[in-house]
Amino acid sequence: MLDFLKNEGVSHSIIAEVERFRASFPVEEGLSHRIPVPRYLYYGKDIWEEAITALLCGENLLLVGPKATGKNVLAENLAAVFGRPSWDVSFYINTDAATLLGTDTFADGAVTLRKGPIYQCAEKGGFGILDEINMAKNESLAVLHATLDFRRCIDMPGYDRITMHNATRFIATMNYGYAGTRELNEALASRFVVIDMPAITTDGMIKLLCREYPKLRHTYAEQFAGLFQDIQKKCDGGELSTKPLDLRGLVAAVRLMQTGLEGNRALELGLVNKSFDDFEKQLVRDVIRARLPGALTYEDVFV
Repeated sequence: MLDFLKNEGVSHSIIAEVERFRASFPVEEGLSHRIPVPRYLYYGKDIWEEAITALLCGENLLLVGPKATGKNVLAENLAAVFGRPSWDVSFYINTDAATLLGTDTFADGAVTLRKGPIYQCAEKGGFGILDEINMAKNESLAVLHATLDFRRCIDMPGYDRITMHNATRFIATMNYGYAGTRELNEALASRFVVIDMPAITTDGMIKLLCREYPKLRHTYAEQFAGLFQDIQKKCDGGELSTKPLDLRGLVAAVRLMQTGLEGNRALELGLVNKSFDDFEKQLVRDVIRARLPGALTYEDVFV
């Protein structure tokens, strides 16, 4: 990952600080399996430098942005770059304090604490990835206030106070406009450094596709990246909803092509069918036809 950062043009002084951080906080035995090994990499020098610098300074990150901006990819990549075990917490309407911190359970004839992901992350010096943090009720997130601010501690009723490990960081993600989301509590938002995630660039998309599919012809990597940008423009202009703007769907469609499915049928499954409105489906098909030929075989797309 550090070599990747160098290739992205990230400042050598920032990379040197990351190396010092890793040397200062070796991972406990038995936790190495929690250090992510990213399948996808985030491309964007400026965002990398901002995120790494904030974490080095002891801040927690809130990654905010629309769909397909790579929030979760960056969060996972950051844990890998710092070499820290990570705990993933997916928020939903019924997330409560017990889900985050832990709850009493009965084991070996005694009541013990079954530690939650936030507790374990704080104790072990991990990176906590808080996915879609604005999906949970604000009152349930109030338990994080002392964890995320200068106090850096957890008070569990009936148990000792836990002081957070010096390497512990939290990276939250959120997307405005999804069903079930709400405004983030100001007190909680103030405990994060906020990065507004930009849309993936054409160059970043090409790099992602070529890394994932080494046999993909560069011409078609450019065409698929252009197709995604075309859909992005239609969404920005209000002609399409964001349903067909699906980076995962595009990557999956290329994978289907690699396995042997005809190209436009693969794009139908990966992009067109993400919309459930017939008129919108036809608009997406028109965007695809304007960019790609009517039939795509494996030999056309791959070397």
